[in-house]
Amino acid sequence: MSRHISEKYDEELAAVQESLMEMGGLVEQQLNDACRALITHNRELANKVRDVEQSVNTLEVELDDQCVSIIALRQPTARDLRVMMSIMKAVTDLERIGDEADRIAKMALHVADLPIPANQYADFHTIQSDLVPMLTGALDAFARADTALALSVIADDEKVDEGYAALVRKNITEMRENPEDVEHAMNLIWAARALERIGDHAKNISEYVVYQVEGEDVRHRRVDQEPT
Repeated sequence: MSRHISEKYDEELAAVQESLMEMGGLVEQQLNDACRALITHNRELANKVRDVEQSVNTLEVELDDQCVSIIALRQPTARDLRVMMSIMKAVTDLERIGDEADRIAKMALHVADLPIPANQYADFHTIQSDLVPMLTGALDAFARADTALALSVIADDEKVDEGYAALVRKNITEMRENPEDVEHAMNLIWAARALERIGDHAKNISEYVVYQVEGEDVRHRRVDQEPT
């Protein structure tokens, strides 16, 4: 009987993890499409990103319900419980990544009728180029319970933060020198802020990997510290 229950739990856990990866793939696509919509002033693509938001929200609710049901029925302990708690937290972070991608799409709609700047959003694209591997790495680390990859993603968040800070400084200077560009610069800053927050959520997901494998909360640990 205990073996049967264990096998059933494994099947349910595998199903939840598969749905989590599906949700992760959806928000990855949202992020990439939202950034492309902003950079190219593509109104149609921005609206497509916004339409996907409901699908992400539906997956969040379904996954939460599945996790609560598994915990109530199987009463997992030790690492199994940490895995379930990590999945529930990761679901929340993925939904918030979807929210931030939706925010970038909103900014894309705001600038859609404006001329594309001469630099073609070079600084924004640099942040995106640093961020996308972070999100992919966080999801891969979660799928494989890979703490080394998770710690690497956590360390990479600093690069995204630095890129965002540099973009803000540059655009504040631009607004002072060219007041007519204030609207465009502010929209770009808000879009870049969404990227910075997505980096934070990718970092969170990576921290859950360390927690479920090592049983250690690393949220406030320096990036150069090893797990104890």
